[in-house]
Amino acid sequence: MSVSSSSAARRRNLAAAGTVAVLALALSACGSSDGSTSHDSSMPGMNHGSGSASASATPDSAFNDADVMFAQQMIPHHQQAVEMAELADGRADDQEIKDLAAAIEKAQGPEINTMEGWLKSWGKPLPSASASVGDMAGMDHGSSDSSAMPGAMSDQDMTDLKAAKGKDFDKEFAQLMIGHHQGAITMAEDEQKNGTNADAKKLAAAIVTAQTAEIEKMNEILDRL
Repeated sequence: MSVSSSSAARRRNLAAAGTVAVLALALSACGSSDGSTSHDSSMPGMNHGSGSASASATPDSAFNDADVMFAQQMIPHHQQAVEMAELADGRADDQEIKDLAAAIEKAQGPEINTMEGWLKSWGKPLPSASASVGDMAGMDHGSSDSSAMPGAMSDQDMTDLKAAKGKDFDKEFAQLMIGHHQGAITMAEDEQKNGTNADAKKLAAAIVTAQTAEIEKMNEILDRL
């Protein structure tokens, strides 16, 4: 074979080897791309899952009927407490009552939003905006047994509180709110005992702690009024 023929053969062999190498790299890149795509497609799902958990907050994925009942009943119970607290403006005379009413509004408003978020996440109905607390008491039982909504104020209680002013308002507000808080604590303790959802049970524990302290404070206020 001549020198020129030998050189040509070497060039063809190198070109072929280069082609094989390029193909191998392409295949490898393709495989890597597929693997990467697989990871990319799973990561959004993972992020979405964790994002969903944090967005739903609460709540985590596990819940039972007790968790649903807790949220569905505590929402209107809290709404009534906020309504009572709003009455302090222009009616309360005692500064500690005013401060307590403001604290109740500040704490329970966001808790209402949290529980509404849980129910939406769980695919469960929100309490009807037009329903009274008394109506809500028997929502899940097909009855109007007010014991299902402990501590709830009657329409007459609310009417009397609206009509009171000054020291009379302060006393009536504290007395009614103590009963209302005791009812919320009972509901929260039921959730701690029977619920499954970790976030709902955590909120229930917070309600027990906060409202027990507020009851003690209101009893102190009543002692000096």
